[in-house]
This record gives sequence, structure tokens and C-alpha cells, in this order.
Amino acid sequence: MSDEAASEPVSPCTGVCTIDPVARTCLGCARTLAEIERWFGATRAERQAILRAVAGRKALADAAGGG
Repeated sequence: MSDEAASEPVSPCTGVCTIDPVARTCLGCARTLAEIERWFGATRAERQAILRAVAGRKALADAAGGG
């Protein structure tokens, strides 16, 4: 495996594909529908940006007692 392939961001999908109707994010991975749709065609930089957004959403949910 090349170094480039080893550093590809891994999908945050957890297989719990349920969309929260209020937040409009997946309850399993915390991505928006647009982020889920974009993932497979996204560049490495775009995937990293999605992962940062997911981490931010999870941190907010944890701080609010929802995670």
C-alpha cells in the first residue's frame, strides 16, 4: 500500500444511517445529507474538511449533553 492510500481519510459512517429530522444530520456519523452524498467524489482535502465539521458537531452535541 502506498503512503498516499494509507493517508486517505476513512469514512465516518457507522452503519446507523438515520437522519435527524430537526438537525438534518445522520445520527450515526453526524454528517449532513450533502456531506454523505459528496463523500465518494470528494478530494482528500474535502474529506478532511467534512471530518473536521463532523468533529465539531459531535463536540457541540457532547457539550449539550446529547452525545
